[in-house]
Amino acid sequence: MEKKVAQPSWLWGQRASCPLIFSGSAGSLPAVFGSLPNTISSASCRRGQAGSLRSPESLRHVKLKAVSFKLIKNNRQSGSDRGRTEADFDLQPTLKGELIELRPLGQQDFDAVFSAASDPKIWEQHPESDRYQREVFQRFFDGALESRGAFAIIERESGRIIGSSRYCNLDLTNREVEVGWTFLEREFWGGTYNRELKQLMLEHAFRFVDRVVFVVGEQNFRSQKALTKIGASFLKKARLPAGDGTNKTNLVFAITAKSFGAITPATRP
Repeated sequence: MEKKVAQPSWLWGQRASCPLIFSGSAGSLPAVFGSLPNTISSASCRRGQAGSLRSPESLRHVKLKAVSFKLIKNNRQSGSDRGRTEADFDLQPTLKGELIELRPLGQQDFDAVFSAASDPKIWEQHPESDRYQREVFQRFFDGALESRGAFAIIERESGRIIGSSRYCNLDLTNREVEVGWTFLEREFWGGTYNRELKQLMLEHAFRFVDRVVFVVGEQNFRSQKALTKIGASFLKKARLPAGDGTNKTNLVFAITAKSFGAITPATRP
């Protein structure tokens, strides 16, 4: 009997079912890259992420970089990781850095996450620029819970939630996963927190896959700049469904395990 194919919802504008669905034979992915069959879709991925840039690093944050890198490395397992496959990918681990901690997002987090997201300036370059409104954000939050790959981002010093991010569209054939739906409170824009966030997620992802992709709105210049800072390369443009039902142009970026491994600890995100 032919198996169901789970098509990434960010391609077709439909919510993917939360359970992972294995597909049938290989095929080609017309709009972006990779193979559409043999994709495991773990989220309803409507497109675009808000930027997360902050003011220039303080001296304290510079001093914390070396300590942060050591803590992040502790999130990885050593020798046994080499035997891992993408099918073992835990989409919601708890990851700890020096500045932030990522833990699985839960229903109880709505008020705190919405409080972090309720600043209109966070979303002004985003394809869904009204996401600061409660009813619009509710759809975002429901999709995050559905995805089973979403995180609450917690500032360790204060213990409060300052944003969210997630893994989605795990592709077994091409050994890749998407990182997206990321936002941070404006207080934490400028690089330091976003770099540690991406460092944590990339370190974990590259235990299982060879490539991590990011999709951002064409006008979301902050996010595009942030991605180039962490070493991601532009792949192509793609017309994808937006929250308002229209198709909008997005930019696809990627970073590979090889290129990420070539970045020295001093210059890593």
